[in-house]
Amino acid sequence: MGRGRVQLKRIENKINRQVTFSKRRSGLLKKAHEISVLCDAEVALIVFSTKGKLFEYSTDSCMERILERYERYSYADRQLVATGSETNGSWTLEHAKLKARMEVLQRNQRHFMGEDLDTLSLKELQSVEQQIDSALKHIRSRKNQLMYESIAELQKKSKALQEQNNQFAKKVKEKEKEIAQQNQKEQQNHIIDSSTVLPPPMQSLNIRGNRDEDETTPMQHLANAVLPSWMIPYLNE
Repeated sequence: MGRGRVQLKRIENKINRQVTFSKRRSGLLKKAHEISVLCDAEVALIVFSTKGKLFEYSTDSCMERILERYERYSYADRQLVATGSETNGSWTLEHAKLKARMEVLQRNQRHFMGEDLDTLSLKELQSVEQQIDSALKHIRSRKNQLMYESIAELQKKSKALQEQNNQFAKKVKEKEKEIAQQNQKEQQNHIIDSSTVLPPPMQSLNIRGNRDEDETTPMQHLANAVLPSWMIPYLNE
């Protein structure tokens, strides 16, 4: 007997449904990879499980580029301007896409700030929570890295300042030693100079004089020194 055609409908058994999803998902990803390799095609595959878990495949990991290309081609045939001008339509389409993307980003930002959460389902809230947790991990990791780098830089500066301080202290000690030696040398020179300028000792005066050298009487000395010449004969009498 040949295998009958399986009717496509939702599998009611939760376990069987999960097993089937896992098998079919693997086969689908395999087929996407095969067609991209065999036919040199750009393939993008996005699958969300019932629990909201994302499974994706893209050629050469360029999902964003493929999605942008899909958006361009999906809106290429729409005429948004009544005149049918291709140039104006292209600019209008680009404006509409950018406006829609901006609205999505603003809505996500409000969700990350804890605003406008009433419209979100449980799965969407769990997805927002996971994104916030992942962002917090990256932020903490970056903060710790910056703190470690700052501490290392401060330690390096402290070590350099300590070495510079030691060099200054060494120079100060050498300068003080040099000044002390110079002062000591100046004091020694001052003592030597003081000893050379002292007056010589006074010699004793010969009050009596040398009789052999001078036999003149005091009166003769007085006559030779004071009296006129005409009185000298009277003194000899």
